[in-house]
Amino acid sequence: MIDLRRVLDRWRQLDVTVRDLPLALLPAVASLVPALHGVGTEVGALPTRPFDALAVVAIVVQCFPLAVRRRWPAACLVLVFLGFALDQLRGYHTLAGAGLAIALLSAGAHLERRRRTVMILLSGAYVVLALAIDLVGGTERADGYLAFYLALVLVWAVGSWLRSTRVAETERRLRVAEEARTAERMRIARELHDVVTHHVTAMVVQTEAARYLTDAPDRLDETLNAVTDTGRRAIGDLRNLLDLLDPGHDGAAQAPFLRDLHTLVEQTRQAGQPVELTEEGTQSKSAGSAELVAHRVVQESLTNALKHAHGSPTTVGVRYDEREITVQISTAGTGSEQAPVGARPRSPGGSGRGLAGLRGRVEALGGEFSADRGADGGFVVLARIPTGSRS
Repeated sequence: MIDLRRVLDRWRQLDVTVRDLPLALLPAVASLVPALHGVGTEVGALPTRPFDALAVVAIVVQCFPLAVRRRWPAACLVLVFLGFALDQLRGYHTLAGAGLAIALLSAGAHLERRRRTVMILLSGAYVVLALAIDLVGGTERADGYLAFYLALVLVWAVGSWLRSTRVAETERRLRVAEEARTAERMRIARELHDVVTHHVTAMVVQTEAARYLTDAPDRLDETLNAVTDTGRRAIGDLRNLLDLLDPGHDGAAQAPFLRDLHTLVEQTRQAGQPVELTEEGTQSKSAGSAELVAHRVVQESLTNALKHAHGSPTTVGVRYDEREITVQISTAGTGSEQAPVGARPRSPGGSGRGLAGLRGRVEALGGEFSADRGADGGFVVLARIPTGSRS
């Protein structure tokens, strides 16, 4: 059996001139059928003339340019109109006269430049044709010429509407593509922010703390080892992220999930932030994206605790059930209990996009997110993230 879809795909791959060629051949062949002589378009009410050599010329000029109606619409329209004028002045009245409507429709739909000029010239040429037909004996009244002209204007208007529709669709597709690119750039920026900021913040805090441990070699060595470990984890996470963003990756890279929370908390503790982690319930096997978002909520919140409340006690609570994952991170009032007196480690300031990104992630899954001051002057981040499972 013939695969119609494959045939259509191959047909669409052909040059536009080849695809328009049947539209040029069909009216030409039909015009040469003896039974159809004299039954075509008639303007001017001239008596029908028997076919001769000029009739064949008129048919060819009216039909064959239709093969280039989309590639060169203006040239096609000019040639077809000349053939139409010959057809009407000689009184052949062939079916090829329909080619004028096709050429006019195509010009309205595909002509990009000097559209108004073409319409003005065509209107003038039509007036000249009407006068010429009247001079050779045409008996058509003025209202008949006007009605035919208005029909031509309507055909042009339909072509213009098709063009505007096509342009609007093209603009819509470009806009959608640009929005998709923007969304992808934002996603990449958000992933880089989440992955890199936490590690770099921890390294900055640890390095600043090390400046005050020169008199305690053991603690200095421990802090520098923590910086090294954090840097290695940052490199590993960054490579993992680049693998995930690469469309051709083999799937070996794994996204961070809640099972990595203990590592995340331990790393934050090494940076000098006292963190307590509590977990309730059992993780859903189908949590998927919810786990990733929950991990990012904890990661960004701990990063902010390091930045803005270094040394303040922080609690991380995670509760699982079949329908959602609830994450709450509470940091006590700002302080620096782990830093030497008078020498609080400095940390980089925030851009503000971290919490905004978290809110977007959570709400994209249909969850709820809040981040505000607590009753004790600290900061509380709360996220309820649906898992997509049904109870």
